[in-house]
Amino acid sequence: MDEILKKIEGYGIVPVVKIEKAEDALSLGKSLLAGGLPLAEITFRTAAAEDAIRTLAKGMPEMVVGAGTVLSIEQAGKAIGAGAKFIVSPGFNPKVVSFCREQGVPVIPGVNSPTQIEAAMECGLGVVKFFPAEESGGRAFLTAVSAPYEGIKFIPTGGVNATNLVPYLSLKNVFACGGSWMVKSELISAGKFEEITRLTAEAVRILLGFTLAHVGLNEEKAESAGKSVELFSRLFRFPVAEGQSSYFLGQKEFEIMKSPGRGQKGHLALGTNDVERALFYLGQQGIGPVAGTEKLKNGKMTVVYLDREISGFAIHLVQKG
Repeated sequence: MDEILKKIEGYGIVPVVKIEKAEDALSLGKSLLAGGLPLAEITFRTAAAEDAIRTLAKGMPEMVVGAGTVLSIEQAGKAIGAGAKFIVSPGFNPKVVSFCREQGVPVIPGVNSPTQIEAAMECGLGVVKFFPAEESGGRAFLTAVSAPYEGIKFIPTGGVNATNLVPYLSLKNVFACGGSWMVKSELISAGKFEEITRLTAEAVRILLGFTLAHVGLNEEKAESAGKSVELFSRLFRFPVAEGQSSYFLGQKEFEIMKSPGRGQKGHLALGTNDVERALFYLGQQGIGPVAGTEKLKNGKMTVVYLDREISGFAIHLVQKG
């Protein structure tokens, strides 16, 4: 898969931007970066689009900048010449698709019917935009086409927001989601970049959905673990479930290890909506997985330890649900 597409999948949210003044581009880029989402689709819905793409591409090379609402080969050429790393269109235009593929630039055309999906597949595409998502059947449509078109992924855009983001991303055939709720044009024009950062950070929090799954406490041996479990149970009336290497208490909020596990003091298990996507985000901050600690289910990672401890506790990610 193309490296740019891998990044789009990793981030999971494509901010769809309508910008009126190119001079606002760097402030916008810095706001997205501060919010944890260095990605933007600058739409060709204003005269400032080409210059805004050029400004971001040159001034913030760490940003993944693409062009949206590309309706012609001419616009595609301008976007690519300005530094756009991917092209998005609202509909399926075979001429635009062919041009972008000839230029070696990922193109994500819009579809909302089986006929258009097959046309995209005929062009060798594996990722398409589902637009307008909510008006075209939303999650029900994507669920319905998942069986006959299991080889293609979708980026639903149009009506996607903080409320339905996670339900969309929970579908196996959803690659990422496009949305403008965190980068509304009126916020950009009004210079409310701190608000854009806040909304972007909130979107990333919703996307990843980190919660505390359980706390694991290390004991030196099974005998001392048993004593701790007995005390916990007697004082707080927690039910106990014994496993081969540990005890779980309550609704599995606590785990008492029968021998020292990872971490100086123990471990913290953090639930997340998507372990692999969480690893992508953490990787942008220099944190990676501990090799050999991964657990898979149906080919998807469900558990992994991180190569960083906090306050003497190892951290491991657990897939929610």
